[in-house]
Amino acid sequence: MTLAESFGIVAPYYNLALVLIVIIMFLKMFSISNRKVFALPWKLMFAAVIIFVVEEVITVLNLLGLFATPRILNVIFEFFIITLFIYALLLQKEHLKKK
Repeated sequence: MTLAESFGIVAPYYNLALVLIVIIMFLKMFSISNRKVFALPWKLMFAAVIIFVVEEVITVLNLLGLFATPRILNVIFEFFIITLFIYALLLQKEHLKKK
């Protein structure tokens, strides 16, 4: 087994561990009640992170042999993640134009 194959096997587990930290940070941010903050782009980014978690869980289940999905499913997840990020950026840009 090569080093690249080893990283390919362990990467989804590390991704899930790191994204857990990100989710905790998002939840702490959302618990702060400041009405002056435009939070919709951050909520969209949080939704993208949740989609990423679902994608990584499915990847781990595929690696363990417990669940088999077509590869196109990962492409669909990535499409929605990128779309949410772009939409959040456009919303933020519009919000800044109004101010």
